[in-house]
Amino acid sequence: MIPRVPLPPDARLDTLAVREGLPAGPWGENSEALFLTSCFVHPDAETAARRFANEEDAFVYSRFSNPNVTIMERRLAALEGTTGCIGTGSGMGAIVLMVMGLLKAGDHVICSQSVFGSTIKLLQGEFGKFGLESSFVSQTDVREWQAAMRPNTRLLFAETPTNPMTEVCDIQALADIAHDGGALLAVDNCLCSPALQQPVKFGADIVMHSGTKFLDGQGRVNAGALCAPVEMVETKFVPVMRSAGMSLSPFNAWVVAKGLETLSIRVLAQSDRTLALARWLESHPAVERVYHPGLSSHPQHELAMRQQNGQGGAVLAFNIKGGREQAFAVVDATRICSIAANFGDTRTIITHPASTTHGRLTEAQRQAAGIGQNMIRLGVGLEDVEDLKADLARGLDALVA
Repeated sequence: MIPRVPLPPDARLDTLAVREGLPAGPWGENSEALFLTSCFVHPDAETAARRFANEEDAFVYSRFSNPNVTIMERRLAALEGTTGCIGTGSGMGAIVLMVMGLLKAGDHVICSQSVFGSTIKLLQGEFGKFGLESSFVSQTDVREWQAAMRPNTRLLFAETPTNPMTEVCDIQALADIAHDGGALLAVDNCLCSPALQQPVKFGADIVMHSGTKFLDGQGRVNAGALCAPVEMVETKFVPVMRSAGMSLSPFNAWVVAKGLETLSIRVLAQSDRTLALARWLESHPAVERVYHPGLSSHPQHELAMRQQNGQGGAVLAFNIKGGREQAFAVVDATRICSIAANFGDTRTIITHPASTTHGRLTEAQRQAAGIGQNMIRLGVGLEDVEDLKADLARGLDALVA
């Protein structure tokens, strides 16, 4: 049996974020060691046979079991409030694992039309080739989700808030629809992280993560995860992982586990900066609209405050007056923001979604998701917010000069 850390049963989230994982080794290390090994030695052939047959709990082969990955999985499961978790090499790898583990040809998935562009391409294109059926509906209109249900619907998949529009769905309402129809609800919790939101508290069955974002928190590694009941993890996801190998590397797992230790502190500080920046952007004459759940002007503001512990998160988007050329000019005028396609970093990242993260979608798909050529996304970091305002003002002021 792989041992557990002897923590009090009532340990709170911030304590679990630092302490959950595996007990220290024989050397008594205070910070988790790195286990950079592809395989593990067994005392005899009979023991090896039992372990490979899953008759004995042990580390076997790093494609599907490694101490560093287990530490990260246990820590993230504790934060999300689930009994199980499985790490993957990326967030998209987590979605692939979820679909392969739960669905088959002829099954039907309902998904928000506002999810990350690669998710739409994956469900429609790659899995569509193998007979998976998918419908895309409004993120916020519960009636559309209900109307899209079919007898063969097996999964509802939502991202809340969405990237980049920050649209918020009613998790409890979608969970009720899914469960009434014999389906499961999976929620992508990347934009909030468990520091702000725990979807299982509202009825979600599976929580998906791109650990590349806030869980790492410093833009260092790629990682993903599925948090779910331990029985689902062991019977549905682990067998696929053993065969298909969407593996999370031990080093990347170690980095994410260390990132989880500071998750709450970082995300709360970034959320405060983001809200201040969003309010400033709303008042700028070159800005048409700002999308951030913390703003009272956000259509789902009250719902977001209930689901997200009163926080809006650290991602915002805004439309400038103009089009692609003017948006590019604002992006290019920055000197502090990093022009990249990520978020959740300590460094603020500025992105033009229509030409990068959502560039593979058709123009019709982008319009359906509300992503115009005049939209800019910010993944706000930990810089001084006044410096960020000045950085954006260089380009925005020029549009109205």
